[in-house]
Amino acid sequence: MPREAEPNVVALLSAIDDTLVKVHTQSLDLSFNELLDMYKDQELDISPDYQRLFQWPEGARSRFIESLLLEMPVPPIYVVEQEEGRYLLIDGLQRISSYLHLRGELSAPHLDPPVEKGEKLTLIDCDIVPELNGRTYDDLGTALQIRLKRAFVRVEVVRKGSDPRFKYFMFKRLNTGGQALTPQQVRNCTIRLLDPTFNDFIIELSKTEDFARCTDSLTQSAKLGAFDQELVLRFFAFKNYRDNFSHDVEDFLTEYMEKISDPAIRLPFNYDLEREVFIKTFAVLDRTLAEHSFSYANKKRDGLVSGFSVYHFEAITVGLQSVLGKLDPNDNAQMLVLRDLLRAIKLDPEFIKITTGGGRNSSGPLRERIDFVGGHLQAGL
Repeated sequence: MPREAEPNVVALLSAIDDTLVKVHTQSLDLSFNELLDMYKDQELDISPDYQRLFQWPEGARSRFIESLLLEMPVPPIYVVEQEEGRYLLIDGLQRISSYLHLRGELSAPHLDPPVEKGEKLTLIDCDIVPELNGRTYDDLGTALQIRLKRAFVRVEVVRKGSDPRFKYFMFKRLNTGGQALTPQQVRNCTIRLLDPTFNDFIIELSKTEDFARCTDSLTQSAKLGAFDQELVLRFFAFKNYRDNFSHDVEDFLTEYMEKISDPAIRLPFNYDLEREVFIKTFAVLDRTLAEHSFSYANKKRDGLVSGFSVYHFEAITVGLQSVLGKLDPNDNAQMLVLRDLLRAIKLDPEFIKITTGGGRNSSGPLRERIDFVGGHLQAGL
C-alpha cells in the first residue's frame, strides 16, 4: 500500500467505527408461538398501514406452514425496539401474517377473499406433503400443533438506542422478502424509522373525503399499492420543492420525504398551514370537477372521460395554488366559473399535447403544464 494512502484508510476506518458506535443490535431465536403471544399482547406492532402490504395468496401461506412442519430454514425477521421494549416489525410480514392466519388471529379485509379474525387458514397447494391440503390448525393433531408452536425463527433486533438514520438506511436496503412493494409502500415502511410524523400526515390526508372523491377513479390495485398516499406526497413535493426536481420522480419524492423526516436535516414544513392548503385545494376541486378533476379529454375533445392522469393531477393541483387565496369553496357562482375554466383547460389542444405521450417526467414539461394551468386560471378569474 502506498504510504500516501494510509491517512485516507485510517480516516475511512474511523468513519466506519464512529458509525458502529451508534448501532446496537441483538439476535434472538423466538418460536412462532412466542411471536403470536407478543402480537396478541401488543408487544409486536404490525401497524395497520403496514399490514395492508400482506399479499401472499393462500397457497403461499400454506406452503410456508408446510415448510415449518418440515423444519426447513426460515429467513430472519427484522424488528426495531421501541419504547417499553415493544417491537415494530419491519421485515417478515408475509411469514408472520401467514402464521397468524393459521391460528385465527389475522385481520386482513383488503385481501380477496378478505380474512377476518377468527378465520383459520385452510391449507391448499401443499406440494411436498399433499396430505396437508384441506386441513386447518385444528385438524393437525397435538404433535404437529406443538411442532408448529415450537418452530423457531431468528429475530434481528435493532435496539432503541441506535441512531435513527442508521435504522432507516438499514431497512431501506433490506430485500429479504419475495413480495414486490410499490415505491410508496417502501417509503411508508422505512421513512417512519427516521420520524413517523410526515408519513402519518400523508396517510391522514389521503383519507379525507374531498380528496377521496377527486381520486375516485383510481383502481383498487393502485390504492392497495398506496398510490393515493403517493399523490398526497406529490402534491406537497411539487408545490414546495419542485426547483430540486430533474427527471426521476420516485427518487425526488423519496428525497423530499427524507429531508422532512430526517432529524439531521429537518426541511421546514408547517403542518397546520399545509393541511389548510391541502384541504382547501381539494374542497375547491370537489365542488367543481369532483371525480373528473384528473380525467382527460375524449377523442373528440368535446368532453371528459373517466380515468386518472397523473400529469393532470400535478398540473391542476399545483397550478391552482396561484389563485387559491382568492377562491371560496362555498361561493357557488365562483365555483361554476372555475369549473368551466378547468374544463376548458382540459379540452385545450395545447394542454392535451403537453400532458400526453412519453418523456414528460422532467422539470421542463412539469413546469410547462403547471404554468399553463396557473396562467389560464389567473387570466380567467
